[in-house]
Amino acid sequence: MGTKHVVLGAAALLMASVSYGQIKINTKSVGAATKAVKAVTLSNEDVIGYTKEYIEWMDANNPVAPDDHEFAVRLKNLTKDLQNYDGLDLNFKVYLVRDVNAFACADGSVRVCAGLMDAMSDNEVLGVIGHEIGHVKNTDSRDAFKTALMTSALKDGVSSQGGTAAALSSSQLGELGEQVANMSFSRKQESTADEYGYKFLKDNNVNPWYMSMAFERLVELSGGASDGGLAKKLFSSHPDTQKRVEEMAKKAEKDGFEKPTE
Repeated sequence: MGTKHVVLGAAALLMASVSYGQIKINTKSVGAATKAVKAVTLSNEDVIGYTKEYIEWMDANNPVAPDDHEFAVRLKNLTKDLQNYDGLDLNFKVYLVRDVNAFACADGSVRVCAGLMDAMSDNEVLGVIGHEIGHVKNTDSRDAFKTALMTSALKDGVSSQGGTAAALSSSQLGELGEQVANMSFSRKQESTADEYGYKFLKDNNVNPWYMSMAFERLVELSGGASDGGLAKKLFSSHPDTQKRVEEMAKKAEKDGFEKPTE
């Protein structure tokens, strides 16, 4: 089993305990990413269009669990009532990669990595999904994706002309994946998504203690470290994970919920 690198947030890459490969985000380096940003006008519709292209590329370049795979069946059961939630049209797939990760895109696509499902219980996984949906609902995912489009090497080719956004090539989408993977949300955005995930569990008749327990699992997987070396780099843009454990636990206790024994 390899070293475990853990962090929670959209497009943050983590380690897992299953024997799959890692998520594929790029096939070439982004050589022009440091060039000056040009003025580009992108509507929300343009961003959603690019997001759909991006997720299609991701699905084509990562091993998607077939319908009869145990993780696919498990995720389908977990999300059977979530195809339309809080005004969002959602679709779910499992990537058979070892990352302990999940991410959600502005078009409603939610992708859960096998590493996360291997490391967490169903209700903990659901808490993470709720957190990621929170980023979509709060437009964090859309805004981050737009920033990635406008700051990557793609900025020279991304534009909206005549109301139609330019299509991206496969290599461009691979380069975009590199930018998206390096994006991070602010502490405020993460905290707001935590609150959304908590409410998401309550709305789906799941004990919201599992939000705290999901974070606790991440602390365990990281060896309890949130500073120093790679852990410091991964955790630096997020609220302290142990603090998030405690905040969600206090909230659940205040709301009268008892911590599950499982």
